[in-house]
Amino acid sequence: MTSLPSETRALHGWGRTAPTVATVITPRNPEEVAAAITTAGPRGIIARGLGRSYGDPAQNAGGTVLDMTGLTSVHSIDADSGRVVVDAGVSLDTLMRRALPFGLWLPVLPGTRQVTIGGAIGADIHGKAHHVVGSFGNHVEAMTLVTADGTVRELTPDGPESELFWATVGGMGLTGVVVRAVLKLHHVETAYFKVDTEQIDNLADLMDRQTRDDEKYAESVSWFDAVTTGEHFGRGILTRANHATLADLTPKQRRDPLKFDAPQLLTVPDVFPPGLLNKLTGKIFSEAWYRKSPTRTGAIQNITQFLHPLDIIGEWNRGYGPHGFLQYQFVVPLERGDVIRTVLERVTAAGHVSALNVLKRFGEGNRAPLSFPRPGWTLCLDIPIGPGLGALCAELDAIVLDAGGRHYLAKESRTTPEAIRRGYPRLDEWRKIRATVDPEGVFASDLARRLELL
Repeated sequence: MTSLPSETRALHGWGRTAPTVATVITPRNPEEVAAAITTAGPRGIIARGLGRSYGDPAQNAGGTVLDMTGLTSVHSIDADSGRVVVDAGVSLDTLMRRALPFGLWLPVLPGTRQVTIGGAIGADIHGKAHHVVGSFGNHVEAMTLVTADGTVRELTPDGPESELFWATVGGMGLTGVVVRAVLKLHHVETAYFKVDTEQIDNLADLMDRQTRDDEKYAESVSWFDAVTTGEHFGRGILTRANHATLADLTPKQRRDPLKFDAPQLLTVPDVFPPGLLNKLTGKIFSEAWYRKSPTRTGAIQNITQFLHPLDIIGEWNRGYGPHGFLQYQFVVPLERGDVIRTVLERVTAAGHVSALNVLKRFGEGNRAPLSFPRPGWTLCLDIPIGPGLGALCAELDAIVLDAGGRHYLAKESRTTPEAIRRGYPRLDEWRKIRATVDPEGVFASDLARRLELL
């Protein structure tokens, strides 16, 4: 083992399930990353960012975990070209705070900014703008990767090692450790959005409206009610937006048009019992959430209001209680939109409750073999851990896979190797690339073992 300072810690994902114990090392530079990799023990090593994957991809039971938040430099920002050079441990929140004064916007932002650059690459994260700009890997112009033998490689999307570049995008940290990246950001006039909101009272109409006019918007997403049944089943809020221009802002907002207005107002204490989210509380929440967003056009909202309302609340996952929760996220082809209704009906019939529900449409995917997004509908459900959930998810898996869908590796926490093999037809191609740079299986994680990716 490396002589770098270490500690033994229990680690879990954002869903707070299946914790395991590992030796945690926090490197401060690429040399220390290489030293940790080349002296890793028989259980191997995996990188970890801010722990926002819901399951176990950043855990390594009995092995080593690299806490990459020690690599925190924003090396350069070029306001003209939009190129930034950043360490892998820099969070999206930090990068946005540094880049916005230059009029630069990170084109892909997921539901939270508390994700590192390395994690964003490893999971090939997506956001509400996928139908326009694709996923995170599309905006990486170069990356520095430390591989299993300690070699530092400079990779580009179309360079001599482009296969390794794309295997690393979405590769969940199993090809090496990203230590630095060059990203291409977009230019914006303001830090605000011009938002159109529609309150729609059933799932069929919600999906129909989401299908129309999306090309007019840079960002598009819907929340839906997974508790109410009957004629209003799946009622929801469709929210779409474009970046606001200076002309769209009020005089007060124009005085500081690039203001980064993103406070964290409170942190949830770790005191909540299991079962807090149930049919009654779920119905109350869903009714309130639906009523708070009436149909409205042209509203000006800041980054927190539109993109990241949950970032206002620190450690909000504690609200699910000590047993935690899972996020069930999948994508199915556009022509199989019927699966969305089928899945919701099965969840409701089984008596499980989900309040934080997201429905989006993806655009074209990229060249990464394990990238999750593809043209289709993607659904996210946050479901508290409870009796019968495993059997329900296995039933849902069969429905999703039979429709030609797949699950998101950064979100899943309980599916099977067979489900991943069926959902990712290029898995063997990825395995061959990985084997060339890590023939001894130095990079390992709980997820990789559980899903037999190694």
